[in-house]
Amino acid sequence: MEKQYDLVIIGSGPAGLAAAIYAQRARLNTLVIEKEMMSGGQVLNTYEVDNYPGLPGINGFDLGMKFRHHADQLETVFCEDEVLSVELEDRKDGSGTLKKVIGKKDIYFAKTVIIASGAAHSKLGVPGEEQFAGMGVSYCATCDGAFFRKKVTAVVGGGDVALEDAVFLARMCEHVYLIHRRDQLRGAKSLQEKVFSMDNITILWDTVVEEICGEGKVDSLSLKNVKTGQSSLLSVDGVFVAVGITPNSGSFGNLLELDHGYIPADETCITAIPGIFAAGDVRKKQLRQIVTAAADGANAVTSAERYLTEN
Repeated sequence: MEKQYDLVIIGSGPAGLAAAIYAQRARLNTLVIEKEMMSGGQVLNTYEVDNYPGLPGINGFDLGMKFRHHADQLETVFCEDEVLSVELEDRKDGSGTLKKVIGKKDIYFAKTVIIASGAAHSKLGVPGEEQFAGMGVSYCATCDGAFFRKKVTAVVGGGDVALEDAVFLARMCEHVYLIHRRDQLRGAKSLQEKVFSMDNITILWDTVVEEICGEGKVDSLSLKNVKTGQSSLLSVDGVFVAVGITPNSGSFGNLLELDHGYIPADETCITAIPGIFAAGDVRKKQLRQIVTAAADGANAVTSAERYLTEN
Protein backbone atom coordinates (compact mmCIF):
# COMPACT_ATOMS: atom_id res chain seq x y z
CA MET A 1 0.00 0.00 0.00
CA GLU A 2 1.47 3.32 -1.04
CA LYS A 3 2.22 5.85 1.64
CA GLN A 4 0.21 9.06 1.53
CA TYR A 5 1.29 12.41 2.94
CA ASP A 6 -0.69 15.48 3.85
CA LEU A 7 1.98 17.51 2.08
CA VAL A 8 4.94 16.90 -0.19
CA ILE A 9 7.38 19.79 -0.56
CA ILE A 10 9.51 19.73 -3.71
CA GLY A 11 12.78 21.53 -3.06
CA SER A 12 14.82 22.37 0.03
CA GLY A 13 16.00 25.92 -0.52
CA PRO A 14 14.79 28.75 1.76
CA ALA A 15 11.19 28.44 0.49
CA GLY A 16 11.07 24.67 0.90
CA LEU A 17 12.73 24.71 4.31
CA ALA A 18 10.51 27.51 5.59
CA ALA A 19 7.51 25.52 4.36
CA ALA A 20 8.84 22.44 6.15
CA ILE A 21 9.17 24.35 9.41
CA TYR A 22 5.62 25.71 9.19
CA ALA A 23 4.24 22.34 8.13
CA GLN A 24 5.86 20.55 11.07
CA ARG A 25 4.53 23.15 13.49
CA ALA A 26 1.08 22.59 11.94
CA ARG A 27 1.50 18.85 12.56
CA LEU A 28 1.06 17.97 8.90
CA ASN A 29 2.39 14.62 7.74
CA THR A 30 5.06 16.07 5.46
CA LEU A 31 7.85 14.87 3.17
CA VAL A 32 10.50 17.14 1.66
CA ILE A 33 12.02 15.90 -1.60
CA GLU A 34 15.39 17.45 -2.38
CA LYS A 35 17.28 16.97 -5.62
CA GLU A 36 20.70 17.91 -4.29
CA MET A 37 22.69 16.14 -1.60
CA MET A 38 22.56 19.23 0.60
CA SER A 39 19.71 21.55 1.57
CA GLY A 40 19.89 25.30 1.13
CA GLY A 41 19.54 26.01 -2.58
CA GLN A 42 21.36 28.95 -4.18
CA VAL A 43 22.19 30.52 -0.82
CA LEU A 44 24.89 27.88 -0.29
CA ASN A 45 26.93 29.51 -3.06
CA THR A 46 26.68 33.01 -1.58
CA TYR A 47 29.83 34.01 0.25
CA GLU A 48 28.12 36.53 2.50
CA VAL A 49 24.49 37.53 3.06
CA ASP A 50 24.00 41.05 4.37
CA ASN A 51 20.26 41.59 3.89
CA TYR A 52 18.61 38.78 5.84
CA PRO A 53 16.99 40.44 8.87
CA GLY A 54 18.80 39.89 12.14
CA LEU A 55 21.79 38.06 10.65
CA PRO A 56 23.88 40.70 8.83
CA GLY A 57 27.05 39.41 7.21
CA ILE A 58 26.26 35.73 7.74
CA ASN A 59 27.95 33.26 5.41
CA GLY A 60 25.45 31.90 2.88
CA PHE A 61 26.35 28.31 3.64
CA ASP A 62 25.85 28.90 7.36
CA LEU A 63 22.45 30.47 6.77
CA GLY A 64 21.36 27.51 4.66
CA MET A 65 22.51 25.14 7.39
CA LYS A 66 20.58 27.12 10.01
CA PHE A 67 17.41 26.69 7.95
CA ARG A 68 18.05 22.95 7.66
CA HIS A 69 18.93 22.59 11.35
CA HIS A 70 15.66 24.28 12.31
CA ALA A 71 13.72 21.87 10.09
CA ASP A 72 15.66 18.91 11.54
CA GLN A 73 14.88 20.01 15.10
CA LEU A 74 11.20 19.67 14.21
CA GLU A 75 11.87 16.14 12.88
CA THR A 76 11.15 16.95 9.25
CA VAL A 77 11.41 13.92 6.96
CA PHE A 78 13.66 14.41 3.91
CA CYS A 79 14.41 12.19 0.95
CA GLU A 80 16.82 12.68 -1.93
CA ASP A 81 15.18 12.26 -5.32
CA GLU A 82 14.67 14.14 -8.57
CA VAL A 83 11.04 14.91 -9.36
CA LEU A 84 10.18 14.19 -12.99
CA SER A 85 6.50 15.21 -12.95
CA VAL A 86 3.39 15.67 -10.87
CA GLU A 87 0.10 14.09 -11.89
CA LEU A 88 -3.43 14.00 -10.52
CA GLU A 89 -4.88 10.63 -9.62
CA ASP A 90 -8.40 9.88 -8.47
CA ARG A 91 -8.60 8.34 -5.01
CA LYS A 92 -9.67 4.72 -5.01
CA ASP A 93 -12.48 5.44 -2.57
CA GLY A 94 -13.92 8.12 -4.85
CA SER A 95 -13.31 10.91 -2.35
CA GLY A 96 -11.34 13.18 -4.67
CA THR A 97 -7.90 13.37 -6.22
CA LEU A 98 -4.42 12.76 -4.90
CA LYS A 99 -1.24 14.35 -6.19
CA LYS A 100 1.10 11.76 -7.63
CA VAL A 101 4.70 12.98 -7.43
CA ILE A 102 6.84 10.90 -9.76
CA GLY A 103 10.54 10.82 -8.96
CA LYS A 104 13.48 8.99 -10.47
CA LYS A 105 13.70 6.71 -7.43
CA ASP A 106 10.12 6.43 -6.21
CA ILE A 107 6.53 7.64 -6.47
CA TYR A 108 4.96 9.72 -3.70
CA PHE A 109 1.28 10.44 -3.02
CA ALA A 110 0.04 13.55 -1.24
CA LYS A 111 -3.11 15.52 -0.60
CA THR A 112 -1.22 18.75 -1.26
CA VAL A 113 2.06 19.69 -2.95
CA ILE A 114 4.24 22.77 -2.60
CA ILE A 115 6.56 23.32 -5.55
CA ALA A 116 9.63 25.12 -4.21
CA SER A 117 12.12 23.97 -6.84
CA GLY A 118 13.77 27.38 -7.21
CA ALA A 119 15.52 28.89 -10.19
CA ALA A 120 19.04 29.00 -11.54
CA HIS A 121 20.92 32.07 -12.73
CA SER A 122 22.08 31.78 -16.31
CA LYS A 123 25.87 31.57 -16.48
CA LEU A 124 28.38 33.09 -18.85
CA GLY A 125 30.21 29.79 -19.07
CA VAL A 126 33.66 31.38 -19.16
CA PRO A 127 36.88 30.46 -17.33
CA GLY A 128 37.00 31.86 -13.81
CA GLU A 129 33.24 32.15 -13.35
CA GLU A 130 32.85 29.09 -11.16
CA GLN A 131 36.21 29.63 -9.46
CA PHE A 132 35.35 33.14 -8.28
CA ALA A 133 31.66 32.59 -7.48
CA GLY A 134 31.12 34.44 -4.21
CA MET A 135 34.62 35.91 -4.47
CA GLY A 136 33.80 38.78 -6.82
CA VAL A 137 31.37 37.00 -9.14
CA SER A 138 27.75 37.59 -8.16
CA TYR A 139 24.35 37.05 -9.74
CA CYS A 140 22.43 39.39 -7.43
CA ALA A 141 23.29 43.08 -7.14
CA THR A 142 20.73 43.75 -4.41
CA CYS A 143 22.19 40.87 -2.40
CA ASP A 144 25.89 41.65 -2.77
CA GLY A 145 26.19 45.22 -4.01
CA ALA A 146 26.93 46.66 -0.57
CA PHE A 147 30.20 44.72 -0.44
CA PHE A 148 31.50 46.76 -3.39
CA ARG A 149 30.79 50.21 -2.02
CA LYS A 150 33.21 52.78 -3.50
CA LYS A 151 34.75 50.08 -5.70
CA VAL A 152 34.77 49.43 -9.45
CA THR A 153 32.31 46.84 -10.73
CA ALA A 154 30.98 45.49 -14.00
CA VAL A 155 27.52 44.27 -14.98
CA VAL A 156 27.14 41.83 -17.86
CA GLY A 157 23.86 41.96 -19.78
CA GLY A 158 21.51 44.33 -21.58
CA GLY A 159 18.02 43.54 -20.31
CA ASP A 160 15.94 45.08 -17.53
CA VAL A 161 17.75 43.26 -14.71
CA ALA A 162 21.18 44.28 -15.99
CA LEU A 163 20.11 47.92 -16.29
CA GLU A 164 18.51 47.90 -12.85
CA ASP A 165 21.67 46.36 -11.42
CA ALA A 166 23.88 48.97 -13.09
CA VAL A 167 21.78 51.86 -11.71
CA PHE A 168 21.63 50.26 -8.25
CA LEU A 169 25.40 49.74 -8.14
CA ALA A 170 26.19 53.19 -9.54
CA ARG A 171 24.63 54.74 -6.46
CA MET A 172 27.28 53.20 -4.24
CA CYS A 173 30.19 52.17 -6.46
CA GLU A 174 32.98 54.42 -7.71
CA HIS A 175 32.34 53.27 -11.28
CA VAL A 176 30.22 50.69 -13.09
CA TYR A 177 30.92 49.18 -16.51
CA LEU A 178 27.90 47.78 -18.33
CA ILE A 179 29.10 45.10 -20.74
CA HIS A 180 26.71 44.20 -23.55
CA ARG A 181 27.30 41.97 -26.54
CA ARG A 182 25.09 44.06 -28.85
CA ASP A 183 25.04 47.72 -29.92
CA GLN A 184 21.61 48.37 -28.40
CA LEU A 185 20.21 47.68 -24.94
CA ARG A 186 17.16 45.46 -24.61
CA GLY A 187 15.83 46.91 -21.35
CA ALA A 188 12.94 49.33 -20.90
CA LYS A 189 13.48 52.82 -22.32
CA SER A 190 13.00 54.39 -18.89
CA LEU A 191 15.80 52.25 -17.50
CA GLN A 192 18.02 53.06 -20.47
CA GLU A 193 17.50 56.76 -19.79
CA LYS A 194 18.57 56.29 -16.17
CA VAL A 195 21.70 54.43 -17.25
CA PHE A 196 22.62 57.06 -19.84
CA SER A 197 22.11 59.86 -17.30
CA MET A 198 24.57 58.51 -14.72
CA ASP A 199 28.12 59.82 -15.06
CA ASN A 200 29.73 56.82 -13.37
CA ILE A 201 28.28 54.19 -15.74
CA THR A 202 30.25 53.35 -18.88
CA ILE A 203 28.68 51.09 -21.48
CA LEU A 204 31.01 48.76 -23.37
CA TRP A 205 29.10 47.96 -26.55
CA ASP A 206 29.57 44.87 -28.74
CA THR A 207 31.66 43.29 -26.00
CA VAL A 208 31.75 39.88 -24.36
CA VAL A 209 33.61 38.51 -21.35
CA GLU A 210 36.09 35.82 -22.33
CA GLU A 211 37.57 35.18 -18.88
CA ILE A 212 37.20 36.32 -15.29
CA CYS A 213 40.65 36.78 -13.82
CA GLY A 214 42.16 37.17 -10.37
CA GLU A 215 44.23 35.76 -7.54
CA GLY A 216 41.93 34.57 -4.76
CA LYS A 217 39.31 37.08 -5.87
CA VAL A 218 38.27 38.90 -9.03
CA ASP A 219 40.63 41.67 -10.16
CA SER A 220 40.01 41.93 -13.91
CA LEU A 221 38.01 40.78 -16.92
CA SER A 222 39.38 39.63 -20.26
CA LEU A 223 37.11 41.19 -22.88
CA LYS A 224 36.63 40.90 -26.63
CA ASN A 225 34.87 43.24 -29.06
CA VAL A 226 32.69 41.00 -31.21
CA LYS A 227 32.84 43.37 -34.19
CA THR A 228 36.54 44.23 -34.28
CA GLY A 229 37.91 41.13 -32.59
CA GLN A 230 40.05 43.34 -30.37
CA SER A 231 40.86 41.98 -26.90
CA SER A 232 41.35 44.05 -23.76
CA LEU A 233 41.75 43.71 -19.98
CA LEU A 234 39.43 45.62 -17.66
CA SER A 235 40.34 46.09 -13.99
CA VAL A 236 37.34 45.55 -11.69
CA ASP A 237 36.70 44.51 -8.11
CA GLY A 238 33.61 42.50 -8.94
CA VAL A 239 31.34 41.40 -11.77
CA PHE A 240 27.57 40.97 -11.67
CA VAL A 241 26.19 38.53 -14.22
CA ALA A 242 22.67 39.48 -15.34
CA VAL A 243 22.06 37.44 -18.48
CA GLY A 244 18.87 35.78 -17.33
CA ILE A 245 17.38 33.38 -14.83
CA THR A 246 15.84 29.99 -15.54
CA PRO A 247 13.12 28.70 -13.20
CA ASN A 248 13.37 25.01 -12.36
CA SER A 249 9.85 24.31 -13.57
CA GLY A 250 10.38 21.87 -16.45
CA SER A 251 8.92 18.98 -14.47
CA PHE A 252 5.59 20.75 -13.98
CA GLY A 253 4.74 22.05 -17.46
CA ASN A 254 2.58 18.96 -18.05
CA LEU A 255 0.22 20.04 -15.28
CA LEU A 256 0.50 23.82 -14.91
CA GLU A 257 0.48 26.58 -17.50
CA LEU A 258 3.77 28.45 -17.10
CA ASP A 259 4.49 32.14 -17.69
CA HIS A 260 7.98 32.41 -19.21
CA GLY A 261 8.83 29.33 -17.19
CA TYR A 262 7.47 30.67 -13.90
CA ILE A 263 4.44 29.26 -12.11
CA PRO A 264 1.65 31.88 -11.85
CA ALA A 265 0.52 32.33 -8.23
CA ASP A 266 -0.08 35.34 -6.01
CA GLU A 267 1.25 35.73 -2.49
CA THR A 268 -1.12 33.03 -1.25
CA CYS A 269 0.99 30.71 -3.45
CA ILE A 270 -2.21 29.11 -4.80
CA THR A 271 -1.81 27.85 -8.38
CA ALA A 272 -4.45 27.05 -10.99
CA ILE A 273 -4.58 23.44 -9.73
CA PRO A 274 -6.36 23.06 -6.35
CA GLY A 275 -4.03 21.64 -3.74
CA ILE A 276 -0.84 22.57 -5.58
CA PHE A 277 1.10 25.61 -4.45
CA ALA A 278 4.21 27.42 -5.72
CA ALA A 279 6.75 29.09 -3.45
CA GLY A 280 10.07 30.87 -3.87
CA ASP A 281 11.98 31.65 -7.03
CA VAL A 282 9.90 29.32 -9.21
CA ARG A 283 6.82 31.46 -8.56
CA LYS A 284 6.03 34.46 -10.76
CA LYS A 285 6.79 37.40 -8.48
CA GLN A 286 8.40 40.82 -8.24
CA LEU A 287 11.36 40.12 -5.96
CA ARG A 288 13.42 36.95 -5.64
CA GLN A 289 15.34 37.08 -2.36
CA ILE A 290 15.93 34.74 0.56
CA VAL A 291 13.50 36.67 2.74
CA THR A 292 10.70 36.56 0.13
CA ALA A 293 11.30 32.85 -0.48
CA ALA A 294 10.94 32.16 3.25
CA ALA A 295 7.74 34.22 3.32
CA ASP A 296 6.40 32.20 0.39
CA GLY A 297 7.05 29.00 2.29
CA ALA A 298 4.96 30.22 5.20
CA ASN A 299 2.15 31.44 2.95
CA ALA A 300 2.09 28.21 0.96
CA VAL A 301 1.66 26.08 4.08
CA THR A 302 -1.09 28.37 5.36
CA SER A 303 -2.91 27.91 2.04
CA ALA A 304 -2.30 24.16 2.13
CA GLU A 305 -3.74 23.95 5.65
CA ARG A 306 -6.86 25.78 4.51
CA TYR A 307 -7.20 23.43 1.52
CA LEU A 308 -6.86 20.35 3.73
CA THR A 309 -9.49 21.67 6.12
CA GLU A 310 -11.97 22.36 3.33
CA ASN A 311 -11.42 19.17 1.29
